[in-house]
Amino acid sequence: MAEVFLSLGSNTARYRHMTIALDTLAQQFGDLLLSRVYESESVGFRGSLFLNMAVGLTTDLPLPALALQLRQIELNNGRQVGAPKFSPRTLDIDILSYDEVCGCHDGIELPRDEILYNAFVLLPLSEIAPDRCHPVDGRKYQELWQAYQSDQKLWPVPFRWQGRDISAD
Repeated sequence: MAEVFLSLGSNTARYRHMTIALDTLAQQFGDLLLSRVYESESVGFRGSLFLNMAVGLTTDLPLPALALQLRQIELNNGRQVGAPKFSPRTLDIDILSYDEVCGCHDGIELPRDEILYNAFVLLPLSEIAPDRCHPVDGRKYQELWQAYQSDQKLWPVPFRWQGRDISAD
């Protein structure tokens, strides 16, 4: 079983798409490790606020099959094929890490470089995997967050899923 960490984001019908994504992931992979849900400003374009979070799961799917399954979840939630990189998203699911795999595998660069430079990726990841080490940098995600310096702003927001508030402190 591979240990996988994902980043989820949405800025279009945000609560609905994030809920559907979590429901689908739980149905397909079982128990999920969840960060709080954060609201953040768009990065790279002017757009409405995003909801972001990190999710941990285990799977026996090989990396290419996992990537295809996650892509299908995005498409099922209205993700536009060929949309510009910096544009509104109904749902964005990125594989941050897959076990300790490093480098480009089947067109997927791992670990995902956004871990090191986007607060909306690193902070949620540091919540669910504080003592895991970045496979290239070598530091723990908690240490990376403590050393993080940027003007990117994000804040936790209330979010209920399956009858519980997953953003409670």
